[in-house]
Amino acid sequence: MNGSEMPLLLELAITFFLVAGAIVALIGSIGLARLKDVYMRLHGPTKASTLGVGCILVASLLYFSFLKGGLSVQEALVTLFLFVTAPVSAHMMAKAALHRKLKCSPQTRSGPPDQ
Repeated sequence: MNGSEMPLLLELAITFFLVAGAIVALIGSIGLARLKDVYMRLHGPTKASTLGVGCILVASLLYFSFLKGGLSVQEALVTLFLFVTAPVSAHMMAKAALHRKLKCSPQTRSGPPDQ
């Protein structure tokens, strides 16, 4: 079975998820480079990793599930692992920043409680 036998609707769905994931990852990367302090920078990459990489994994899941004729377990497990671990790692990074009493930018609306 090759890619030319894939239905057009499935190809469009895979393309949509790949492009959406790439755009979200690009926006997250720009956010990481442009935002001022660690508390602001935490949002860009965590959202990008969860949503952007999640979209790319869904595209991969659709593609390999079609090729194998069943659910591709590897992509489903990676997606599940990503959706479980990304928020936990972001929370742990924020707690470490609070514990180290890192300064926040004056543009931050509500910074850490003791600043």
